Amino acid sequence: MALDKLKKMRTKLKFTYQQVADEVGISKEYYWMIENGKRRLTYELAVRIAKVFNSSPDYIFLDNELTRSEQDSAKEVS
Repeated sequence: MALDKLKKMRTKLKFTYQQVADEVGISKEYYWMIENGKRRLTYELAVRIAKVFNSSPDYIFLDNELTRSEQDSAKEVS
């Protein structure tokens, strides 16, 4: 999970853990655990977090770099 992007978005907007947690409806500790990779999250929660940042869950949480096998598979389909 690309959690660095989540942290960068939060700090760029100068949001605290508490502010994001309040918007999402979870505890500050739970949000901290998500951002620091200590806790997994559901797609529903990813959507709620993404809304806080006016973004999509895919943009925030998916790593867009393809592995070598995924790149090879994509080339074969083309």
